[in-house]
This record gives sequence, C-alpha cells and structure tokens, in this order.
Amino acid sequence: MSTLTPSGTKSSERAAEPAAGFTDLLAAEWIKMRSLRSTYWVLVLSAVVAIAINVNAVHSDFPYIDQSHPALPGEPPYKYDPLFHGLSSISADVMALAAAAFGAITVFGEYATGMIRTTFAAVPDRRAVITAKVALVAVITLALGAIVSATSFFTINAMLASRHVGLSIHDPGCLRAVVAYALVVPVCALIGMAFGAVLRHATASIVSVVGILFIVPLLFGGDRYRVLKEIGNHLPLAAQARLGLNPDSYTSLGAHPGTIAGSWTALAAWALVSVIVAVTVVRRRDV
Repeated sequence: MSTLTPSGTKSSERAAEPAAGFTDLLAAEWIKMRSLRSTYWVLVLSAVVAIAINVNAVHSDFPYIDQSHPALPGEPPYKYDPLFHGLSSISADVMALAAAAFGAITVFGEYATGMIRTTFAAVPDRRAVITAKVALVAVITLALGAIVSATSFFTINAMLASRHVGLSIHDPGCLRAVVAYALVVPVCALIGMAFGAVLRHATASIVSVVGILFIVPLLFGGDRYRVLKEIGNHLPLAAQARLGLNPDSYTSLGAHPGTIAGSWTALAAWALVSVIVAVTVVRRRDV
C-alpha cells in the first residue's frame, strides 16, 4: 500500500525513480563548473599566456640563432634546442598553477557555498560524486594541456624551419616531451583537488599548492646529498622537466639525475595518490 509524502508524491512512485547514473553526475558537475565563468576564463587565459610565452621565447632567440657560433676548444659545437626554449619551464609553471587552482576550487568552492550539502542530499553516494568530479577535472585539464603542448611545439618548430634548426615530432625525445608537457597539467589539477578536499579553505588550499609545486622543490636541489636530489627528481614539475629534456642536447643533468621510467612513475603516482586522498577525505569527513 502506498502512502503520500509531504510533497504529495506517493512513496512508491518516489521509490521507483531511477538512481542518478555516472553520466548524470558528470553532467551535473559540468553544469557547476560551467556556471563559474571565472574558472574557465582563468584556464583559457593561462593557456593563451603559456603559448605566448613559448612563442615569444623562440622569436626572441632569432637574432642569436642567426649569429655565427664558432666552437670553442674543448667545447661541443653550438646547437639550438627547440625543446628547451619552445616548451619552457615558465609556461609549464603558469599552466600548473592555473590547473592546480582550478582543481582546488572545484572542491573547496562547494564547501564554502554550502552546495555540497545539496549535492549529497540529492546523491548520497559520495564516492560517485567525487569520482565524477575527478574525471571531469582530469579530462578538461588534459585537453587544455594537450592544446598548449601541441600548439607550442608545432608553432615554434614551424617558426624555426627557416633557420633549419626545427624539430619533428618523430625526432628522438620530442613525442615524449610533448606528452609530458600535456600530462603535468591534469596531474597538478588533481593535486589541487586533494588539497581542496583536505583543507576546504581557499587561501590555505592555494598556498599549499604553491608550496608543494614551487617552494618545496627549492629544498631538494643541488648535488651534494643524493637522498634529497632523488626526492626532488620525483616532484611533479621536476619529473616533467626530465621527460622534456632533449636527448640530443648538451644539457648536464648533474649528479644523481632522474630517470625516464622514474619520472613517468612519479607523475602517475602523484595523480593516483591525489585521487585516493580526495575520494577518501570526501567520503569519510562530515560536510
């Protein structure tokens, strides 16, 4: 026998309503993110700025490239490196910071406004909610990273073609560098989500993200202590820089350099641990 709820809806009818599927959760999260215009404007502007930095870096090098560079005794001949100059660490830092901030705000923003209570009231399965959020953030930032990486690489090498120093995507190390340059963006976004879930505060989350991405690496530089150098090699931006290194360049890695396999593993581990932290914290803590 069915009964009426306070809203006038029969309980049997409400029980027959289908539960929200994962695609429904993705659509809901997309609506939330799209409604915050400032977030995607920040992502778009950061992508434009990152590409502009890379293009300007190579364009500014033209006078130097056009000069003659006689080899010095005991030194290798001069060779311009498009990967180092065209996929610069500065633009990678810009994208990493923007993505990390975006990831953090998708979590702490809902707690700050109280919308998270409405979300969990509609969908009690917290793990499904945060998983949908993680998936959408990862896809958006991966697409953005791929656009920045591919656009920068092909644009700067088209510019360098007239100087006969450009590279092809099929040259050694190029595809790896482009992929790593794109992947570090969603990795940093997931790190931001983890901090947003743990701290649930705008200032604390952003400061923590800046600290782990840009301040902590300063503590693990130098070649004197191997343990410190090994830790530094496995931080996100350091791993990306190692993967983006041109194998034909004369850049010195110093003592205890990071490995290719270790750098890929580091990026994967940072992403995986960040997802686990975000999902676990959101599931177990009260709203």
